[in-house]
Amino acid sequence: MRRIFLGVAGWLALAWLAACSGQQVLNAVTPDSGYALASNVAFGGNGLKLDVYAPEGASGAPVVVFFFGGRWQEGRKEDYKFVGQALAARGMVVVIPGQRLYPQVRYPDFLYDAADAVAWAHANIAGYGGSADKIVVMGHSSGAYNAAMLALDPEFMKRAGGDRAWLRGMIGLAGPYDFLPLTDPDLRDLFGPPEDYEKTQPVQHVDGRNPPLLLMHGQKDETVAVSNTNNLFERVRRAGGTVDKVLYPKLDHRWLIADVATRFQGNADVVNHIEMFAKQVTSGNAQEPASSIQTSAPDQ
Repeated sequence: MRRIFLGVAGWLALAWLAACSGQQVLNAVTPDSGYALASNVAFGGNGLKLDVYAPEGASGAPVVVFFFGGRWQEGRKEDYKFVGQALAARGMVVVIPGQRLYPQVRYPDFLYDAADAVAWAHANIAGYGGSADKIVVMGHSSGAYNAAMLALDPEFMKRAGGDRAWLRGMIGLAGPYDFLPLTDPDLRDLFGPPEDYEKTQPVQHVDGRNPPLLLMHGQKDETVAVSNTNNLFERVRRAGGTVDKVLYPKLDHRWLIADVATRFQGNADVVNHIEMFAKQVTSGNAQEPASSIQTSAPDQ
């Protein structure tokens, strides 16, 4: 019988596709060393906690506040160890907050949680090796929605006692930014009442004064349509805001975030774009408004 050698990435790919929880597979092969981890740090006023992943010996480092996905209904901060480790290995301090989930809360309560996490980072991150002047918000799927709303609507940071100007950039991976009409009963309830649906859409809050945005999406995504990224990109570009996007022809919804994990980074350049963008905007060299679409290669 012919023997097939898949290699580490191949076996991980099979496990990722077969596992009930892909994040557990990624976390299982994520290093436990090379970074300092502070777990279950309290923030905000709703009993929430966050984790901080910091490069060893970090001082004044860029900070990424990462919001996980899960349709605003599921997910745990602990599931994203692979994100914290991967970005800490690139020299960034990573904050991964918990959030209240539906049906415990509805719009906009989970955005208040997100803003509280950024306010905590601004006040406390220097103690973990990060700089309060170098904060970038980032998210995947519904977490990208949260990050986008903080970047586009200044009222959320104001409510948390802060300022949108604290955000040096926003990175969105496969985010829902323009998803009306709402047809699923759970989403109709989560974002209701119906007369408020329009204001829940990130595209409706574009004012051209946003921090720089990096929008990334896999063109094989069947969970969140790539039109969400295309529409927000065009809306911000027309308003004169700073925005760029990267489209991956062969990546789907799960592979886009999986590629951040250290063991998958040779398959596409997702984490390279994240690192380059985060370090650029936090160094004071913000991007010019984008005039063309970036398509990344190679990918899976």
